[in-house]
Amino acid sequence: MYSLVGSAAASIALTTWLFTQLRVFQGALGFVAVAFLLFLSIYSAVVRFDETDLAVRDRIVAVLVHAVAFVLPLVLVIVVVYTFGRGTDALSHLNFFTHDMSQTGPLDPITSGGIIHAAVGTLIMITMALAISIPLGIASAVFLSEFPGRFSRLVRTVVEAMTALPSIVAGLFVYATIILTLGFERSGFAASLAITVMMLPIIIRSADVVLRLVPGNLKEASLALGSTKWRTVWSVTLPTARSGLTTAVILGTARGIGETSPVLLTAGLTTYLNVNPFSGPMVSLPLATFSFVKSPEPSMISRGFGSAAVLMVLVLVLFLVARLIGGRGPGVLTERQRKRRTTQSRQDAYRFRARELGIAGPGTSRRRERRGRAHTAEPERSAS
Repeated sequence: MYSLVGSAAASIALTTWLFTQLRVFQGALGFVAVAFLLFLSIYSAVVRFDETDLAVRDRIVAVLVHAVAFVLPLVLVIVVVYTFGRGTDALSHLNFFTHDMSQTGPLDPITSGGIIHAAVGTLIMITMALAISIPLGIASAVFLSEFPGRFSRLVRTVVEAMTALPSIVAGLFVYATIILTLGFERSGFAASLAITVMMLPIIIRSADVVLRLVPGNLKEASLALGSTKWRTVWSVTLPTARSGLTTAVILGTARGIGETSPVLLTAGLTTYLNVNPFSGPMVSLPLATFSFVKSPEPSMISRGFGSAAVLMVLVLVLFLVARLIGGRGPGVLTERQRKRRTTQSRQDAYRFRARELGIAGPGTSRRRERRGRAHTAEPERSAS
């Protein structure tokens, strides 16, 4: 502990001397980087007096791991605080959430105009993209994990290659095929198709990894009880991997909801509120943010940071909803599911008990009566 504190104090003092006397480095980021490097050097030299080389390496690695664990959340907090701080002027006005920019220009004050058109456009586009990508992505992941072979290996290779596909290429593909070739106009639907192209590889790859982690003994037990392969996938594999599949959908949503260039190519740019995804241009929050911040006017820049803050809140809300819907772990049931399974267990117990005692359970007498009529009718038909 003393060596840790002493090394930190010495590194800060030496860095301060370097910055004030020699003036070789400047800036807060440079100060932190130089101080950290000096701290590692001084700390390793101090520890080496009492420890072996292996212990010194262990201490240095521990310091690096703790530093990374501290820096990453700190960077996230800085980004969030800076974004909300720059967008406070826009976020503090109600019109920012209830109006569009159809009657507002770059020189108008922050009290006019808003981002309702971009927020609605983002929700429509991402909803349509999820409606397409979730069933296709999970079905493709089931195929890759449950039906190994040459074709599945080829599909997995293509999916892995598409995870690095530039977003502008996806936008150009949809623009060339849907808009230019098929004659569709620029719309929210075309943008949702471009977003789907970006989301599908992420969902398929992540869901494939999750499904392959499902214990094989669960599948074997289901097959041993007489279930078909598809019944096993539907009743055992997918419920067991539900939490991981939710994470896969979240990763795909995070990739798609922040896309800008595909939306610009396929949906265009508008300042009006459009709720029809199949007709007319539509704008998203990332595209609205880009159009705001490229203006030199302070009010437009504030609107850009405000729309970025709204986008972060929207993503957080979508993630929380996804976790509430499908984030329960394997075997964790809702109250309704527990009641239904309790009722089914009681019915099964009554049926088994009735078989042991020879008591006719519900519906048994009717089945026996139908069998008796069938056996009686057979001799009559043969005699005639």
